[in-house]
Amino acid sequence: MASYLPSMEKVQHAVLGPRGGDKVADLQKETKEMSDKARLTTDYGVKQTSADDWLKIVNNDKTGPMLLEDPFARERIHRFDHERIPERVVHARGSGAFGKFKLFESAEDVTFAPILTDTSRETPMFIRFSTVLGSRGSADTVRDVRGFAIKFYTQEGNWDIVANNIPVFFIQDAIKFPDVIHAGKPEPHNEVPQAQSAHNNFWDFQFNHSEATHMFMWTMSDRGIPRSYRMMQGFGVNTFTLINAKGERHFVKFIFTPELGVHSLVWDEALKLAGQDPDFHRKDLWEAIENGVFPKWKFGIQVIPEADEHKFDFDILDATKIWPEDLVPIRYIGEFELNRNPDEFFPQTEQVAFCTSHIVPGIGFSDDPLLQGRNFSYFDTQLSRLGINWQELPINRPVCPVMNLNRDGAMRHTITKGTVNYWPNRFEKVKPATHEEGGYVEYAEKVAGIKARARSAKFKEHFAQAQLFWNSMSQVEKNHIINALGFELDHCEDPVVYERMVTRLADIDLGLAQTVAEMVGGEPPKEASRPNHGRKAPGLSQTEFPGAKPTIASRRIAILVADGYDQVAYSAAYAAISAGLAIPLVIGTKRSKIVAAGGAGSTTPHHHLEGFRSTMVDAIFIPGGVDSIRALSKNGRALHWIREAFGHLKAIGATGEAVDLVNKAIALPAVSVSESAEVQDSYGVVTMRETKPGSLSEAVDIIKGGAGFMEKFFHNIAQHRCWARELDGLNSQVAY
Repeated sequence: MASYLPSMEKVQHAVLGPRGGDKVADLQKETKEMSDKARLTTDYGVKQTSADDWLKIVNNDKTGPMLLEDPFARERIHRFDHERIPERVVHARGSGAFGKFKLFESAEDVTFAPILTDTSRETPMFIRFSTVLGSRGSADTVRDVRGFAIKFYTQEGNWDIVANNIPVFFIQDAIKFPDVIHAGKPEPHNEVPQAQSAHNNFWDFQFNHSEATHMFMWTMSDRGIPRSYRMMQGFGVNTFTLINAKGERHFVKFIFTPELGVHSLVWDEALKLAGQDPDFHRKDLWEAIENGVFPKWKFGIQVIPEADEHKFDFDILDATKIWPEDLVPIRYIGEFELNRNPDEFFPQTEQVAFCTSHIVPGIGFSDDPLLQGRNFSYFDTQLSRLGINWQELPINRPVCPVMNLNRDGAMRHTITKGTVNYWPNRFEKVKPATHEEGGYVEYAEKVAGIKARARSAKFKEHFAQAQLFWNSMSQVEKNHIINALGFELDHCEDPVVYERMVTRLADIDLGLAQTVAEMVGGEPPKEASRPNHGRKAPGLSQTEFPGAKPTIASRRIAILVADGYDQVAYSAAYAAISAGLAIPLVIGTKRSKIVAAGGAGSTTPHHHLEGFRSTMVDAIFIPGGVDSIRALSKNGRALHWIREAFGHLKAIGATGEAVDLVNKAIALPAVSVSESAEVQDSYGVVTMRETKPGSLSEAVDIIKGGAGFMEKFFHNIAQHRCWARELDGLNSQVAY
């Protein structure tokens, strides 16, 4: 993706900090730089004289047969034929980046793990974000859970948190993994649909597994269509344990909250982006890092003392349940940022491998039945994808010393000198570490019970937290969940599926079930299957996470122009957008040079109206200019840009003659526009008809109630969407 701010190369790898560069230095051993000084060679080092012609029998008049004796050509084809490895069964579509983790508060009261107690450390890390159901070639913006897998390269070994952007999961026991994924994947008879849950089998599974009820409410919420990987919360999902220096154990969940806030696309926008720009999230992450606007997250823990395990009305080891924040507050103890893009996608982002079983001393497992199965599954799946020596791949190997008696296997890299490869041995080489030397010692947990295929009593309650989630949503979020369920069940052709799902929704809320039933053709239930308890909890609604501070940083803002545009307004807006660390994208009626009114300046657009769409930006600004607005007013695509941005609840700014263009495109009496030099802000449409020198400030403080045009425009962008537009039904009155 193009970079519109200073390139990442200017930032250098120094952003990784004093220890953060450990992994960079480690990867340099395997990194090669292409240059005009280098010459083409084979994999065995012999220089090649041609990469264009196979060795063949030839003369001036005739091209004869190719010769199999050509080792160079055969090597190229051989390597090409074997470039692909098996893609992940789930989370195949992903994107990643390097970063660093810094602790700002020691958690030594609950753990002795140095990464969570040593505030002087900076730990290098790699994160891979992903969708779950789709193949490697699927689109980024589908409705799905997002993977949020983290590898910390600690001084004690690698620690992986294989997280998601949703805190719960569909199943309680790992033995159901094949079923839930088979049901969500394309149906077996025709391999349709790709990367979607809107089909019979997925919703048949949801009904037949009531434990999935809480999870499908999350996936049908706006969490299922994030605006950006950089605007997602992350959750470890499973319950782990922490052990302190006294030998005391606490149960723990891990939570990551983005500095930019938690924001989502709207559904129509997500649908269109899947076709218009299927790499939208990949590009977004790359672009932000390349431009030096590094995404950051707060790192939090929820902790329950071992003695309090059974004091809740839910089982804290049940992965289909959250720990409500009003009962177990989040304690934020650190932060991490992503600040370096991969050098090559395949050996880093594609070959990175995560395991929930990768933990370090001071951190342990719980008896969470989903975690226990993941510990086996994640390790096992790497064998078919990468081979037994997958942990020797550069992206996966630790930065701390590695020494053991594992040997051989396909693609072994390590060369271990010595005459023994077993323990104990007569030389006492490679002896096990003691606890004092940093060796991992399992917590001495007492376990009593019977051997049975069963679950404890609290695991059998499946609806209370689904109700809690629904009750905690804002009205906008509830509307979106209703529409999402309406869309999904509308794509289920089997009446049995959608009619039964309507009855399941009645387990959550009667009004929800009745509304969805009317939409999809099911029989509206007359009474709730069970009463809604009416309780709410903090931290569930996205509206509680607007961001650490109002900002337009990393937001993409389109500037629409044609020949004859107002150079003063254009220049001021471009400068102010850039100063706010947002990305100004000039969109013209053509991609060749466009001249300002009176020849006062010119610009070469980044894209033209037909090549780029409003779905790919966060806001649009249109400067005035008689000729420019006349041309845009006659351009159906320009009018569609404005209507679509309005329909998607995005901020729209216009000055001078452009005010009339916006008014024409939207054409709603409820949306008022400026008639003078006074700035008008109506449902996120910010207009100023008369511009004067200095009326468009390039230095903008984003505060609520700001008086200037740019202040109001940027404040609307920082709010992400104008939800009042939707609540008052205005967006549905405009065709887009």
